[in-house]
Amino acid sequence: QVQLVESGGGLVQAGGSLRLSCAASGSIFSINTMGWYRQAPGKQRELVAGITSGGSTNYADSVKGRFTISRDNAKRTVYLQMNTLKPEDTAVYYCNADLKTTPSWSYNYWGQGTQVTVSS
Repeated sequence: QVQLVESGGGLVQAGGSLRLSCAASGSIFSINTMGWYRQAPGKQRELVAGITSGGSTNYADSVKGRFTISRDNAKRTVYLQMNTLKPEDTAVYYCNADLKTTPSWSYNYWGQGTQVTVSS
């Protein structure tokens, strides 16, 4: 059984910072891409940032220059450092991982989500 467990969400004032973490556990053969998505009330879930196993990253235009995604492959953990937060960053943030449980079986997993609230 694979689990993605997120932590680090909370309430912060505009201009502040938060760091999200997501640890993968269970029977994992390898992890390819990991990423963070978010969903605000009444809106669709959107990609915030992604990172490959080799360290290549991509970001939504709305967070470029403010958010940084990183990962520790040994710890099977992905991080999202969020700086200069804005009220429009308020959302539930979800961790996502594309991983293999066997050499030939790949699947996409989601975490349970962590709330980030930015007050103005």
